[in-house]
Amino acid sequence: TLTSCGKRFKIDGVTSVSRLDGKMLFVKVVSGDQLVNIDSAEVIHGYFQMDGKLDSVVLASLYMDDECIMPFVLEEGNINIEINNVGITVKGTPLNNSFNKFIEDKTSIDDKAYEVEREESRMIMDGVDVNTVQEEIEKQRANVIEQMDNLIKTFIQDNYENVLGPGVFIMIGNSLPYPFLTPLMEEIVNEAPETFKNNYLVKNYLALADEYMKNSQE
Repeated sequence: TLTSCGKRFKIDGVTSVSRLDGKMLFVKVVSGDQLVNIDSAEVIHGYFQMDGKLDSVVLASLYMDDECIMPFVLEEGNINIEINNVGITVKGTPLNNSFNKFIEDKTSIDDKAYEVEREESRMIMDGVDVNTVQEEIEKQRANVIEQMDNLIKTFIQDNYENVLGPGVFIMIGNSLPYPFLTPLMEEIVNEAPETFKNNYLVKNYLALADEYMKNSQE
């Protein structure tokens, strides 16, 4: 939703991934049921830049061809994007700083979940009693799941009134095999203000989830 008003964004990007050199990167936003290109830039010697005017803060995505590289917030200010072989960081503006911290925290918990699975294998290899292994690992898994749920719920609640809350909610929904509400998602929606429930993307997802539930029952 970009117009020629006063607010501006500037994207400064740097990458150490050699395969990106010479590639075109695109910034896309959802408009109705479509993804719309709003800016693009060629990666030259590991650098790319974009800038423009914006009418409102929106959740955007950085694309290479048809591949989504990273979602980020298109907002007023200087947005710094770094792409390397480890991952991607987007910083420089308030919402992007907040989103980047969320991604870092989520990655940390994902690493804990992976470590729990490794611990299970180690315990079995060490000859620990199977029942003891199961009891201990289930306890650790439950703890990791609780940490992740708390992180997601708190982040969405803290961002109910801006684009990050609905955006992350939809990302969770899109990660599911079909549109439905998990207990965590139901809790988030039940406690949400009307502005969140009436967000176009959230409202559409809730309608799809409701339709799926009705079809399942039939």
